Amino acid sequence: MTTITSDYVQQMATQLAKYDIQSAQTRATRNQTSYNTQLSAVTQLKTALTTFTSAVDALKGSTSSASNMLVNSATFSTDGYATASVGPTAVSGSYQFFVQQLAAKDQVALQGLSDSNMGSGSLTIGQGSSSFSIDMSGISSLSGLATAINGASDNSGVTATLVRSNGAVNLVLTSNDTGAAKAISLSSSNAAVQTAIDGRKQLSTAQDAIVYLGGQGGMQLRNASNTYDGVIDGVSLTFTKANSAGDAPLTLDIGQDKSATTKKLQSFLDAYNTLMGTIGSLTTSGTSASTRGPLAGDSSVQAIKSAVNGLIRQSFGGVNLIGYGVSADTSGKLTLDSTQFDNALAKNPDGFEQLFTGKGNLIDSLDSTLKVYTASTGLLTSRVNSLNDKLSSVSDELDNLQTRYDSSYNRYLKQYTNLMQVMNSMDQTSSMFA
Repeated sequence: MTTITSDYVQQMATQLAKYDIQSAQTRATRNQTSYNTQLSAVTQLKTALTTFTSAVDALKGSTSSASNMLVNSATFSTDGYATASVGPTAVSGSYQFFVQQLAAKDQVALQGLSDSNMGSGSLTIGQGSSSFSIDMSGISSLSGLATAINGASDNSGVTATLVRSNGAVNLVLTSNDTGAAKAISLSSSNAAVQTAIDGRKQLSTAQDAIVYLGGQGGMQLRNASNTYDGVIDGVSLTFTKANSAGDAPLTLDIGQDKSATTKKLQSFLDAYNTLMGTIGSLTTSGTSASTRGPLAGDSSVQAIKSAVNGLIRQSFGGVNLIGYGVSADTSGKLTLDSTQFDNALAKNPDGFEQLFTGKGNLIDSLDSTLKVYTASTGLLTSRVNSLNDKLSSVSDELDNLQTRYDSSYNRYLKQYTNLMQVMNSMDQTSSMFA
């Protein structure tokens, strides 16, 4: 009679238990692999769309409606006197400026005061038509006075500091802003403080910036700040140094920066090409030498591709990218004809900017279209959530199958162990009569 060993018992229990769950486990594992592949692909697509949107949004200007794709440049003839920043609405031209004086803050020092002078009276500080008062009756030190000034709720724009020089402590008051209207006026009912006010040292005098457009003797431009906005449409000027009498005026040249404009357009095309490359790899139908993409034939992905392609070729403000030298090669990759772009930009720079800043412009249209897919409640997000739910369900199913396997294994192990014991007992009985 054949002897049944414990190894045989374990082998049979394992094989039979595996057979019990084999078809269900194969199906669950196949689903798990499929869901993981889809999840990876959809996540990759969503990341690619988000990256594309971020790259496109980076082309926008400081406001949500301005792309600043058209880059202008501004250059002063002499360094160190002024800087300029220009927007897309700036018109090419040349301007001359003579800086007579820069705007300055008001700054005064009250000397000869000490802590012993505190504790009585009040100090009134004014700027233009505004003023505020400090009750000094509860103040015991110069430091306390400075703190009270800076912390006053109705402080009109003055900062107090203590400056030590040659063993003396000076209370220095400085206007927060430049301009003649920010001159500081002082009065006090405290005799010692009023004496210091009468003998105050003027460290800096509040004044407006005075600049002449057209050179010295031209049109006067007075401003409380050294930064002039709106003097020239689309241009912000900041003056940093005054001219001396007899200096040649500063010349500001404003013009298109073709290189920077081309670079911004190329960055847009590169972002598009990267996105389409990712979509292409995910949706490839495959060949005998290549693997079929995990999202091949997916209607949602095809809808995204068609929508983006349609917007790229659409006209905005009466113009489109094709008219500015953009075309697609046989693979669908967008390329730029620099010569055609330069010629079109020279003829119609406003049209190029209109593509990206006009009502319902290209960038905003891409944003709103792709947000349907990438938003927290978007289609791709919902799909990711659905796949994660399916993976969780499959994981539970596999856990249940493992429990079922363990139960079957233990049952078969017990059955074959009993069989082994019976057969071994029969062998022993048989040997007694041999």
